Amino acid sequence: MNVKRSRSKCHGWIFLPLLGNICRNRSDGPQLICGRTVEGSGPWEPHRGDATLQLKPKRSAVLGKEDSMSAVMITRKVRKWEKLPGKNTFCCDGRVMMARQKGVFYLTMFLIVGTCSLFFAFECPYLAIHLSPAIPVFAALLFLFVMAMLLRTSFSDPGVLPRALPEEATFIEMEIEAANGNVPAGQRPPPRIRNVQINNQIVKLKYCYTCKIFRPPRASHCSICDNCVDRFDHHCPWVGNCVGKRNYRYFYLFTLSLSLLTIYIFTFDIVHVVLVCFFTLWSVVGLTGFHTYLISLNQTTNEDIKGSWSGKNRVQNPYSHKNIFKNCCEVLCGPAYPSVLDRRGLMQEDSPLSAAGAGLSAFSNPVPQTTKTTAPLIPNEHTPDDAKPSIAASAEKTPSPKEKSPASKEEHPAAPKLPPLASPETDAEASITKDKTH
Repeated sequence: MNVKRSRSKCHGWIFLPLLGNICRNRSDGPQLICGRTVEGSGPWEPHRGDATLQLKPKRSAVLGKEDSMSAVMITRKVRKWEKLPGKNTFCCDGRVMMARQKGVFYLTMFLIVGTCSLFFAFECPYLAIHLSPAIPVFAALLFLFVMAMLLRTSFSDPGVLPRALPEEATFIEMEIEAANGNVPAGQRPPPRIRNVQINNQIVKLKYCYTCKIFRPPRASHCSICDNCVDRFDHHCPWVGNCVGKRNYRYFYLFTLSLSLLTIYIFTFDIVHVVLVCFFTLWSVVGLTGFHTYLISLNQTTNEDIKGSWSGKNRVQNPYSHKNIFKNCCEVLCGPAYPSVLDRRGLMQEDSPLSAAGAGLSAFSNPVPQTTKTTAPLIPNEHTPDDAKPSIAASAEKTPSPKEKSPASKEEHPAAPKLPPLASPETDAEASITKDKTH
């Protein structure tokens, strides 16, 4: 009976390599085979039982902490326009930049398109037959040019200046505090201003408390868009954007072409749309004339309202060439300045991931984890890691009797050792020896 029982154990251990292969397939990596300590990965970890090999599912390291609310940081690439401060809105993956208040812009589109549609529908057929077919063609080209300049003004970057980084802002604040260190207590520190010289004229650079920068000359902070704009002219609600260094010429061409289109329609359609054209004619033409005056002096609307270069202050405009033609060429025919925002550039963002979300992602896509496991060795078999305790057995292993003192033996008795498992080759000999002892 003992021989049969030992043979049954032998037949059971024959399938141990097969169980090791199954464990290896479940964990997608090398695992425990025939008592050897190997490197493995995956959510399954073999444990030693009573003369059998049991498989227990190993929970993920994140899922195991059910009561932990710690977050995991993940890094993803985003466009820079998604993280730009201010009150601007972006469309078409950052290609279109506008202000948040777009209601008046839609009204502008409706008035222009509606008036021109009435003209093309009711007046152009009669004018093309009785006068000349070139009249509606010229009106259509002028209408397309007006719409192109309007969209270019509304959708482009007016010249927004990037805000200072936290390190730059800290450095600037330290410089200002060092400069104002001699101010007596109780007195207000002087304004944060830097002076630069442009064409033998002193120009003040003001500090922006929102953007944490010293604004360049002619730049100003727009309270509606909440950004500093280079060569800030004004914020125009009719185009739904600020007018600055990068879109001022398109704004002027829009007002100029719209004035010509209004006069053109007013000339041929004086009866039907006289009310619409009459009220819009003077406003649009007057706005065009005012900006023509500013261009001839190389000034901005903001400078004209504040009186920066007026004769009362006895300060001359350092940007004027003292020539109307040169001033117009500089404003309208100057180089096209690139945007300094790099709206569609990529940046890395570290965003927190909740423990539950991280656990689900780790469960669906398990991350390889290096583990060490041990099991009973076959007799007369040694591994190179015999001298190193494994992770699973480190808590159960005790020091050898040679290293322990008598006092330590009494306080900490050695743990009972499990009987070694028989191999298929020595199974019969071990069973016969056991019968003789009995």
